[in-house]
Amino acid sequence: MYALLAMLLVMAAFSFVSSAIYQEIRYPDLIELIDATKYTDASQSQLEEGSEGKKIITIDSEKYELSRIRNVQVDKETVRGDVTVSKIVDGKLTAPKSRIFQSIKDNSEGTNKELKEKLTASKISWGNAPGQSMLTQFFWMFFLPFFLISTLLYFAMRRMGGIGSPMQFGRSRGKLYAQEDIGITFHDVAGIDEAVEEVHEIVDFLKHPEKYQRLGGRIPRGVLLVGPPGTGKTLLAKAIAGEAGVPFFSLSGSDFVEMFVGVGAARVRDMFQQAVAKSPCIIFIDELDALGKSRAGNIVGSHDEREQTLNALLVEMDGFDANSGVIVMAATNRPETLDPALLRAGRFDRHVLVDRPDKQGREDILKVHVKNVKLSGNVELKQIAAITPGFVGADLANLVNEAALLAARKGKNVVDQSEFNEAVERASAGLEKKKRVMNEDEKLRVAYHEAGHALIAYSIPNTDPVHKVSIIPRGVAALGYTMQRPEDDRYLVTQPELEAQMQVLLAGTLTEEMIFRDVSTGASNDLERATNIARAMVMQYGMSRLGRVNFREGNRSAFLATGGGESYGRDYSEQTAREIDQEVKRLIDESAGHAKAVLTERRAALEALAKRLMEVEVVDGEDLKSIVDATIDGPRVVPGTVPIAPSIAPGTSAANSTPNTEVVLKQSSSGQSSSGTGTHGQNSSDFEG
Repeated sequence: MYALLAMLLVMAAFSFVSSAIYQEIRYPDLIELIDATKYTDASQSQLEEGSEGKKIITIDSEKYELSRIRNVQVDKETVRGDVTVSKIVDGKLTAPKSRIFQSIKDNSEGTNKELKEKLTASKISWGNAPGQSMLTQFFWMFFLPFFLISTLLYFAMRRMGGIGSPMQFGRSRGKLYAQEDIGITFHDVAGIDEAVEEVHEIVDFLKHPEKYQRLGGRIPRGVLLVGPPGTGKTLLAKAIAGEAGVPFFSLSGSDFVEMFVGVGAARVRDMFQQAVAKSPCIIFIDELDALGKSRAGNIVGSHDEREQTLNALLVEMDGFDANSGVIVMAATNRPETLDPALLRAGRFDRHVLVDRPDKQGREDILKVHVKNVKLSGNVELKQIAAITPGFVGADLANLVNEAALLAARKGKNVVDQSEFNEAVERASAGLEKKKRVMNEDEKLRVAYHEAGHALIAYSIPNTDPVHKVSIIPRGVAALGYTMQRPEDDRYLVTQPELEAQMQVLLAGTLTEEMIFRDVSTGASNDLERATNIARAMVMQYGMSRLGRVNFREGNRSAFLATGGGESYGRDYSEQTAREIDQEVKRLIDESAGHAKAVLTERRAALEALAKRLMEVEVVDGEDLKSIVDATIDGPRVVPGTVPIAPSIAPGTSAANSTPNTEVVLKQSSSGQSSSGTGTHGQNSSDFEG
């Protein structure tokens, strides 16, 4: 097929070249042109009187005028020479051009005799064309077509051998990086000091193996980086490549996945063959869960290709022919889905957690990302780190970029603190929609709804301080929002804090019911989150009258907020399920009752806050404190919250104890921080449209 294609291309090339060089003329037209041309002498400079010396021909529906034929060369089958050509457009001649013409004739004796007589009679200079040598004929007839066909076949085979072609199914897709190609070192990695220290030892081993071998130590065969998305696992691998000074192969787990059985396993073997040839070296596999999912519970033959690929990886990492000079590094945020045989010692000897950074870690990350950003003198990275709990490295990089874009949009020369605050709110609550127009009735309802959230969050203990209350729409569906920010990073949440979160979430719809005597659809997200908290308290945390029992058994991801394929088994009876539902409802009803009591007691503050929101649309924490303090004379005892250390009567178990429901309300804006239920660890109670 390729040979036939090459022949066609050669013929097309000759045809194109011929048409580009020669002006083709039919032989009868050539004879008429010769008859119409009569020169006065052999110099071909002047025509005889009465001789037109012209001929009009048609080529592909276009007309041309041929004139002044001269310098003719006659061959056995062709006639060539010079001719002046002018194209006829709309009855007018274009500028004349001198072209070489070519005409095909037969090689009969009569035709040749007639042509020579006419050329002589017209006094047109002519001669016999020189014949080609045998070597030239051989070149044009054999060597040139052979060369073109060979060249075409060479490029075709190279194309077949490229990535994704059938010829390369079994070849590894790993990319080899040199140290100078990376440009990233451990100095570019911040906020994950413990992880850097763990992997730094591997780099040191590669550079100074005798330091460890003299004590009998050996290099780890595999290092698994686990952690939430965006924490810097791939960045850490790039830093290792930039520091190690050894060959570094990088590829993704999906590069081994193919629909053809055996291809993935062949790629694994080829990858390790390349690595062994350049050992010592490092192989980095990103998104390992695409390749190493657990084989447990699979139907035999249902994942034959993936299992063969995994088996090949297991053998290469720790089989009879162990590759001692090859270190395998991998990254995943789904370690619970990996096969146990892959995670055991001898394959992945070391598991390194790349977790979300703490406050100091976030500040260090911000320092890395603002190196090339022009900052104003009022920018405090420590304060930005404090208001971004839950942000990972990727979030902070995007935060700095958003702040820079906001400053550029405003025409500023530097980025100041206000741009960073706005970027944090955009990341937490979404884009502000100042141009959305709401009627006064809806706007008033949103104002009371958000005022209820803010008043409860301010009034009861065990809540995060209120940072801002707004009735300006943000994001996809939020018509208003109440933003709370924790003061410190938190890793545990207590039962009173969860109950306080439910009270804050339920306060919006309770306020609507108190003021308007009905409720709207805006509290749908609040109700969903409050129900999830109550159900988790009953089924996971043992914070209910059902006792310290966990009713949930599933493979929930430790690093993915959405659960990552989360599924729960049901190992309890219908009666227990009914009791769980009743307990969930009881917790929500109690939280609603406590929140309603606080709202009723502080209705004056509620109405004052709603009025202020209608006037300015946005109220910050200081304004909230002033409004509430102005409407309340002093501390009051109001039912609605749980003491920090409730007492348990002698002989009463903790599971069956009923907490005291009275406590003195807070009068300051400072509060105990809680693990946020909103975006990036910040509580945000939204009124949905």
